[in-house]
Amino acid sequence: MKKKFHARMIAVVGVLTAVAVVLQYLEISIPIVPSFLKLDFSDLPALLGAFAFGPLAGVLIQLLKNLIHLAVSQSGFVGELSNFLLGAVFVSVAGLIYQRKKTKTGALVGGILGAAAMALISVPVNYFLIYPLYYNVLGFPEIAVLNMYQAILPSVDSMWKALLIFNLPFTLVKGLISVAVSMLIYKPLSPLFKGK
Repeated sequence: MKKKFHARMIAVVGVLTAVAVVLQYLEISIPIVPSFLKLDFSDLPALLGAFAFGPLAGVLIQLLKNLIHLAVSQSGFVGELSNFLLGAVFVSVAGLIYQRKKTKTGALVGGILGAAAMALISVPVNYFLIYPLYYNVLGFPEIAVLNMYQAILPSVDSMWKALLIFNLPFTLVKGLISVAVSMLIYKPLSPLFKGK
């Protein structure tokens, strides 16, 4: 029985990773944020995996999806690192809460708290790790990044403000969209995940 479960989990994680990779290519530019912040729905399969098999499955899907995406990276691995770190926080929190309360309410609360945690952690992760990598590894000057934010809102005079005004709500909304979609599709897909 345990072998059968592990085989199903590996198969489902593989399929969800493939779906996540495809969804990562379907990026949407949002006019009210800088052009390098793109909306994609590749966190959704990882969230479904975390609900079906626990937070580690969700984190594994996030890791595999970003490793595969490295082959076509336009950010020199920095964007993939950011996507992995933030996505791992999202699915870990959501998956842990859902594991404790396997109900629709547990999934909803877990998803919302996961999205909130991802949004909150995005500010220090971007400020202290991701953006300095852009500046120092890719040679993209801090002022050039700040100018991209100022093109939309000229009063933004620091990266902290930029991250709080733009990135935090953007990341929260991105997570909440995945939560909303997962609430609609998880139950119908659950028999496929569990093999029932």
